[in-house]
Amino acid sequence: MKTIEELTRPNIWKLKPYSSARDEYKGATASVFLDANENPYNTPHNRYPDPMQWELKSRLSQIKHVNPEHIFLGNGSDEAIDLVFRAFCEPGKDNVVAIDPTYGMYQVCAEVNDVEYRKVLLDEHFQFSAEKLLQATDEHTKLIFLCSPNNPTGNDLQRQEIETVLCRFEGLVVLDEAYNDFSEAPTFLSELEQHPNLIVLQTFSKAWGCAAIRLGMAFASQEIIGILNKIKYPYNVNQLTQQQAIAMLQKYYEIERWVKTLKEERGYLTEAFAKLPCVVKIYPTDANFFLAKVTDATAIYQYLVGEGIIVRNRHSVALCGNCLRVTVGTRVENNTLLEALKRYGG
Repeated sequence: MKTIEELTRPNIWKLKPYSSARDEYKGATASVFLDANENPYNTPHNRYPDPMQWELKSRLSQIKHVNPEHIFLGNGSDEAIDLVFRAFCEPGKDNVVAIDPTYGMYQVCAEVNDVEYRKVLLDEHFQFSAEKLLQATDEHTKLIFLCSPNNPTGNDLQRQEIETVLCRFEGLVVLDEAYNDFSEAPTFLSELEQHPNLIVLQTFSKAWGCAAIRLGMAFASQEIIGILNKIKYPYNVNQLTQQQAIAMLQKYYEIERWVKTLKEERGYLTEAFAKLPCVVKIYPTDANFFLAKVTDATAIYQYLVGEGIIVRNRHSVALCGNCLRVTVGTRVENNTLLEALKRYGG
């Protein structure tokens, strides 16, 4: 791969980052803080949070088995996605390559940052060819985006193809593992040292049941993490989010129980769904959702809205004609959906 300096935008490489009051003083022994222009009243919410979230990263590293220096925390995974564009892609000059269909924010961030976004269509099994993906790159391709399990298709991408891209691409590979907790495939976190061009994204929004606190994780080499920290907003993860995340880490056993239950419900729901008259096909899934081809996705979606049930209509997405994306819920929610579709007369 190219060096991080070669991949980083020159202005970002030379940038002197903003230094906040809490960056300059990191100790915990002081009792009088008169450095950050804070209001002395309304403890503890009057104080700025730790800008680098060290306590949270330290606890997280014990579960993820990744050194805290290799962890970036942001306002959802979307912040990390946006930052890699801002750090490594020169607007109007560089490009990125991604599979299609996949998570829509990659393209949105590319367009916001004026970076060409090149799509490589998946095959009929929702898999990609490393060779075709690499053929879409050129000397101005800085990033490749992969999502596994993929969204909206739900399936794991073939590991050998991911490995091939990592070994042959000279830029950075962003692997989004938002749904990896629901998959039997091992995470790529253990391969960070082997692949210095790898950035792994994970999130508290799915398996951790914390979508509301907006906390995303990026794992990469210390050099890459240093660049992201250099350009992030000073206090990008608020204190309430940090506290809630730490509380969740202390009951990791419960998250494991949720995941086990949701995987069982996934099997129950997909099996029952396949028997419905309006369902044409259920695609294999390794996530907490599945993609289903139905007789008329738009009509069924509107019918379910009328029943107070919201799924995702993916009919307009590439390769997903007449498909609905269905999230696995509780047994009560799943049965409510099934009963409604049994009554569907379309």
